Amino acid sequence: MTATEKITQAINNFVKGGDNSDTDLLDKVLHQDFRVTNNGFMRTPGVTIIDKQKYLSNIREGVFGGLPRKMIIEDLTYDSTIAMVKLRLESSENYFVSYNSLVLDIDNEWKIINNLAVVNSKK
Repeated sequence: MTATEKITQAINNFVKGGDNSDTDLLDKVLHQDFRVTNNGFMRTPGVTIIDKQKYLSNIREGVFGGLPRKMIIEDLTYDSTIAMVKLRLESSENYFVSYNSLVLDIDNEWKIINNLAVVNSKK
């Protein structure tokens, strides 16, 4: 597989893991220092930062995730051991714009280290 294919696979697994509330798949694709950064998260004012363990807990508890989404990769760039992927996602309830930073981890797997997202309700 090329680096682009491996990065795309990591992004697909990230989205699939969220859509299916699959915390095992997410655990594999998220770097140990993963963070979600969001401004206006779930209608709360200001910046919210969620670490990997809280993110997985929220998925497990159904706080978010569990809805299938359509995904379009708008941009994917990488250089050696870092990558940036811009996604547009749509679920039955929300529109998402998601900027994802990835690193080539010590196990030679691409892992998502940061998800910077904007979520807008369809309602």
